[in-house]
Amino acid sequence: MATKSNAIVEYTTFSWTGKDKTGKKIKGDIKAKSQTVARSELRRQNISISKIGKKRKPLLSQGSKIKAQDISLFSRQLATMMESGVPMVQAFEIIEGGQKNPNMQKLLNKVKTDIQSGLSLSESLGKHPVHFDELYCNLVAAGEKAGVLDELLDTIATYKERTEEIKGKIKKAMYYPAAVLVVAFGVSALLLLKVVPQFEEMFKDFGADLPGLTQMVVAASKALQANFFFYLIVVVASITGFIMLKKRSLKFAHALDRMALKMPIIGNILHNAAIARFSRTLATTFAAGVPLVEGLDTVAGAVGNVVYGDAVRKIKDDVSTGHQLQLAMQQTGVFPHMVVSMASIGEESGNLDSMLGKVADYYEQEVANDVDAMSSLIEPMVMVVIGGLVGVMIVAMYLPIFKLAAVM
Repeated sequence: MATKSNAIVEYTTFSWTGKDKTGKKIKGDIKAKSQTVARSELRRQNISISKIGKKRKPLLSQGSKIKAQDISLFSRQLATMMESGVPMVQAFEIIEGGQKNPNMQKLLNKVKTDIQSGLSLSESLGKHPVHFDELYCNLVAAGEKAGVLDELLDTIATYKERTEEIKGKIKKAMYYPAAVLVVAFGVSALLLLKVVPQFEEMFKDFGADLPGLTQMVVAASKALQANFFFYLIVVVASITGFIMLKKRSLKFAHALDRMALKMPIIGNILHNAAIARFSRTLATTFAAGVPLVEGLDTVAGAVGNVVYGDAVRKIKDDVSTGHQLQLAMQQTGVFPHMVVSMASIGEESGNLDSMLGKVADYYEQEVANDVDAMSSLIEPMVMVVIGGLVGVMIVAMYLPIFKLAAVM
């Protein structure tokens, strides 16, 4: 009997059409335990129902993935409602009702159901590690223990928003050069497949040897036309293999991260981003009351770079044996003097979270400035690269015509 009384009833969304008491046609959705209950509730609202049934899920949105931005927005919404005094279950119902992503709705409904069954918020979130990582759950648990869950949720929301912002800038920095290459190769392939063959037909009637540059372009055009699908498969297979290897091979990912840090411009952006993540995450965990060693263990997986992750794990080992944080950071050799000095001042003054927060602010701004500078630099480079490719092909196609005109 106890099991029945504690059972959580699933609510279903019904779509309905009908008329109000003035005879005006209206329609809408309603959540209820059953269609009978939905009809009763609508009749209570003086609505005459003409049609009602389970709401169909839109086909295009069924496969919508839960993005990091969805979790970040949820964190801010929950923080705002908790600070306003809205009960947790009711807050989940409100947030769930406003979601357009059906998968996010399902996730929030599962968490809400676990909370209703007696689990704490951190325990409920911990059942979904793909979307709520160890750091997220640890911070929520710290807020629950200290009785300041609303404050911690606000801190988490701010942390998630800033980390997602920095991730967005890193993606922009990495995707921009890739986009330039894709456009350059796309334009070249289009010219070789569509434009060059037209000139090739015209050159057959010249009766003279073509210039070397023209011969090279014509040969490339013939090769691409004859083996287009082979080259396409090779490119797709190479990209897929690269992505799979990066995911499955720790050694390859480690080597790739080291190479990326040494690249001009992009390497500096990745350095600054890793330091910003380290500082922001450690400041957030330390301010929440998480012990330093435990916080460092969590931070190691949040810096976004294998090289800095290894450095943070070494710092954790040194701190756990009694070393000061600033000394442990200095021995890794990856943190700038300014960062180590700020950590030292924070340790001595007892304001480590505040100092690390300032470091994070500084390096996040550096990342933003570097990405903007790189964007300004790449835009003219795009024009130069694409213009150069198109220019070479145009010159190659018109050289025989200029040669023929000179002979005549």
